[in-house]
Amino acid sequence: MPDLKIALAHADAREERTVTTGTKAWELFADDAEVIAARVNGQLKDLAYELGEGDHVEAVRIDSRDGHDILRHSTAHVMAQAVQQLFPDAKLGIGPPIENGFYYDFDVETPFVPEDLAKIETAMRKIIKEGQRFSRRVTTDHDAINELQDEPYKIELIGLKGAGRSDDAAEGASVEVGAGELTIYDNVRRNGEVAWSDLCRGPHLPTTKRIPAFKLMRSAAAYWRGDEKNKQLQRIYGTAWESKEALEEHLHRIEEAERRDHRKLGRDLDLFSFPDEIGSGLVVFHPKGGIIKREMEDYVRQRHIEEGFQYVGTPHISKEGLFHTSGHLPYYADTMFPPMEFEGANYYLKAMNCPMHNLIFRSRGRSYRELPLRLFEFGSVYRYEKSGVVHGLTRVRGMTQDDSHSYVTPEQAPDEIKHLLSFVLGLLRDFGLDDYYLELSTRDDSRKDKFVGSDEDWAVATQVLEDVAKETGLELVPDPGGAAFYGPKISVQARDAIGRTWQMSTIQYDFNQPRGFELEFQAADGTRQQPVMIHSAKFGSIERFFGVLVEHYAGAFPPWLAPVQVQAIPIAERHNDYLADVARQMRAQGVRVEVDDSDDRMQKKIRNAQLQKVPFMVIAGDDDMAAGAVSFRYRDGRQDNGVPIDEAIQRVTEAVAARTQV
Repeated sequence: MPDLKIALAHADAREERTVTTGTKAWELFADDAEVIAARVNGQLKDLAYELGEGDHVEAVRIDSRDGHDILRHSTAHVMAQAVQQLFPDAKLGIGPPIENGFYYDFDVETPFVPEDLAKIETAMRKIIKEGQRFSRRVTTDHDAINELQDEPYKIELIGLKGAGRSDDAAEGASVEVGAGELTIYDNVRRNGEVAWSDLCRGPHLPTTKRIPAFKLMRSAAAYWRGDEKNKQLQRIYGTAWESKEALEEHLHRIEEAERRDHRKLGRDLDLFSFPDEIGSGLVVFHPKGGIIKREMEDYVRQRHIEEGFQYVGTPHISKEGLFHTSGHLPYYADTMFPPMEFEGANYYLKAMNCPMHNLIFRSRGRSYRELPLRLFEFGSVYRYEKSGVVHGLTRVRGMTQDDSHSYVTPEQAPDEIKHLLSFVLGLLRDFGLDDYYLELSTRDDSRKDKFVGSDEDWAVATQVLEDVAKETGLELVPDPGGAAFYGPKISVQARDAIGRTWQMSTIQYDFNQPRGFELEFQAADGTRQQPVMIHSAKFGSIERFFGVLVEHYAGAFPPWLAPVQVQAIPIAERHNDYLADVARQMRAQGVRVEVDDSDDRMQKKIRNAQLQKVPFMVIAGDDDMAAGAVSFRYRDGRQDNGVPIDEAIQRVTEAVAARTQV
């Protein structure tokens, strides 16, 4: 047979090889059990892929990001096969890999219960043990529709593909249909019998036996294609990992995340709530949560002033024409609440503050001498998030942004972005988030209709952001297609105490809105020129940042943020007045202190303070009163006895001033 020349990539090296025609990708990696797929000419392929002349081939290992996705997608197929074995009337929805796991949607008459998940797991293990082969075949829309006539949701996806709408079909639909040929995967038993089939683009593991460790986590309701107008399906979530050890580590992380869940801690610590009477995704902060929120606001307001920003204020609603000028209508309409008709005009709740800041800039003539002009506000915005994605404080419908906009000359833009990035990183460090990387979100050039502006504008803006990001020395991760419709952005991705990543602050380069609003400044040469607008939200939103902080600290805030900084605990009733006077002295120094003068025993009072995660306790008995001192107790249980009152106050105030954790 004739020979083929291919290139095999290893880490940083490239090896030229000659192979015979008909060679499959798996033959290149037969000695490495960790390789479960191949990247050929930049595209992920099954190991059964037949190599061609000039192919550039890379191994995809099971513990890599792509390897995890392939493993989890394959496991989702096994789960769907098991479900249809146990529930023959179940109709298939979509089953993509997601972060740390996978899901599959099913149309079933009765919702799944935990006992069902246990049965499905057992059936999955049998399928895995069989070692069924994942076999890819190309089909046509017509043939696939005939074959899948009992799967209405799959047929709908094929129809959307045929209409050129596969990209908008649904989240996760790209694993089923997309650009290019339509394919079906058969799960084939060792005797050649097809056990089960599913519409899918792949790739998959070679066989089910290559699934090392998995677990089904839970079931939940989910609307078909994420649309509340569609039928509600049953979604089963699961996870799969490259080893039993990796699975156990993941399950441990989940347990820790559940312990830190800000929604539970918000209730336990009496910080905030989401009353049904107000509506989904709309939060009220209770007094203790209000203290934390105020500290956050006071901090960031002062920092903005120090960084040269001017405080402004704008209303919560506006006539729709403003959002047409900004470009948010129609590009952002799906995320905005429906309009209200009033006095012959449509008014929208604002989903962003920038259009109103543009009007402030435009309210009078501007000179180059005023630039950079930096405007800042705590702007309340409202976004119609789908019910399925609303999640505590981290995904809300009403939020407050520490929103700023810098108006600069094009020449000033790089330095302003540096200035903003330094501001952001300093803020994160002050709040105890010191592990982060940067993400650069750019335009999807294959979908230019989703973005405004010329190729030249996008190239300039992207290059400026990329250059500044690289100068920081931080890890920079590309996010193709993640840009806002009006320009690219840098996002700071912060890792919390248990290693989870949260998107926090953003910096966006906007050439579009200044053009739409016809913003101008008089340059040094007397000409009228257009400024560049740079958006930046340091917290992102106060609500989301608050939720992340709750989980990062597991509710045990550093003293400067803690709602109650000191709990004063009298040993007996006769010590109440003494500690009340100590508390008065502390309050005079700005310390937030409460005296527990209840009838509970001292140990119960200490336990209550621990449950409320109070950073410091001061305890007083007869000996302390006689010495003009207190017993000073830390959150971790350490205690110093006989600490003079002035020293105790100093310990607290120094910890607060330093923004340190205790």
